[in-house]
Amino acid sequence: MKQRVYIDTSVIGGCFDQEFEEWSKALFNDFRAGRMIAVVSDITLDELSGAPEKVKVNISIQYLKPHWKF
Repeated sequence: MKQRVYIDTSVIGGCFDQEFEEWSKALFNDFRAGRMIAVVSDITLDELSGAPEKVKVNISIQYLKPHWKF
């Protein structure tokens, strides 16, 4: 069984923060590769809907969506 990892906007924002970038991006690579499953809440999705376009594009929300469990 694949490990499920809850993420919120702070994990996503970490991709744009020099201090956390390495770890956040590695986690998203694991999601993309199918090694882990990202679990997000409706609140997180609502917060992301108002995120700057660069966040939406760089995180590839539509690409990850099939890997998310609600």
